[in-house]
Order: sequence, then C-alpha cells, then structure tokens
Amino acid sequence: MKLLAIETATDACSAALSIDGEIIERFEIAPRAHTELILPMVDALMAESGLRISQIDAMAFGRGPGAFTGVRIAVGVTQGIAFAADLSVVPVSTLAALAQGVNAGEGLAERVLVALDARMDEVYWGAYQRNGAGLMELVGLECVSAPNEVPLPTGKGWVGAGIGWTAYDDRLPAHCEGLVSTWDGAVFPRARDVALLGVAGHLAGQSVSAEQALPVYLRDKVTWKKIR
Repeated sequence: MKLLAIETATDACSAALSIDGEIIERFEIAPRAHTELILPMVDALMAESGLRISQIDAMAFGRGPGAFTGVRIAVGVTQGIAFAADLSVVPVSTLAALAQGVNAGEGLAERVLVALDARMDEVYWGAYQRNGAGLMELVGLECVSAPNEVPLPTGKGWVGAGIGWTAYDDRLPAHCEGLVSTWDGAVFPRARDVALLGVAGHLAGQSVSAEQALPVYLRDKVTWKKIR
C-alpha cells in the first residue's frame, strides 16, 4: 500500500510517504512557514520515490487538535491533492501521532500523556496506550482543559510528551505526580507517525472522502471568536 501523510498542526511541519511499510519523511520545525514548506516536501517525496500522485492509494493528515492555522493548512492541502487524484483520506489525531513516536528508555513508550499548548491557559490533552500491534489507542477522551484539571488515567509508568508540559511546567507535572515517570516537552507530532496510523486506519475501513476530511479543534467556537 502507498499512502501520503501530512502533519502541520504544531510548529513542526512534515510530510511522509509509506510504501508497503517503508516510510520516507521530510520534517522541519519552522513556525509560520508551513504554507511555504509543505508542498515542496510532498514534491520531494514523490521525486525520491519515483511515484506519481495517481499511484498513491490514500492520504492521511493530522486532523488536530492543534494550532488553528496549522490544522487548516493540513486540511486544505490534503483536500486539494485528494480531490485532484480521487483519493480517500484518513483523518488521524495529532495527539495520537505524537504519542505514537514517543521513546522511553531504549524503546517506544507504552503509555503516553500528550499535552499541547492550547493557549488561553489550557492544553489539548489525551492519554494513549500502545496495543498489541504497536499502535497507540486513546484511553478516555481527548479534551481541552486547564493544565491542573486534565482528567487522569489509572496506573503508573506514564510518559508525558508535548510542548504543553514545558509551557505549563509549573502545574501539569505536579497534577500528574505519581503517574508520570518522565516527560519531554520537545517532542512534536510527525508525518511518519500519521502515515503509520493512517495505513492502519485505511485497512480498518476508516477512510473518508476528501470533502469529509475535516479538522478537529476541541474548542471550535472559542477559536473562531478569537480570530474575528
């Protein structure tokens, strides 16, 4: 299977191409430059692989939550390519993609608490646990919340990940005391992990048409009011 993935919901901008399980990626941390970077990244991947868009089976994109503009870029680019090539699309949670790539010690983390800075003194939050196939599954619900009020899962040995841990290091680690063994605020969601989850989603029948490739903000009304 050949799947093209895009992730632009945070300061990191990336595109990846999965070809029968092998993934190549372009990744750059470049705030406010996603519009200029993402299409050249896609072009570079297609050139490296020797494939044409018409030879791709499906697309996947980071559907948020994340920065409003960044999420909209991913949606717009994905819809444009998918419409033109008549491709189905797999929306992938940006939080899940971040959790998927988190390392702990010498291997991938089994339990991850993801926090992205949602501004307005809040975080986008999700708890994820790796299943038998090595894919992250959501425990509970994704939400937007004050850092000292996020819902906590049971158990120990969770790893914290995402810029929210750094932005609110005065409250979030204390709120999660006893649950979290370590945290890393410098890890970002990547298209390679969107691709991995996207392939699994496509095989599980979770693909949608291009017009149904919609963003998830978790705080739609507040976000729209803020930009008017």
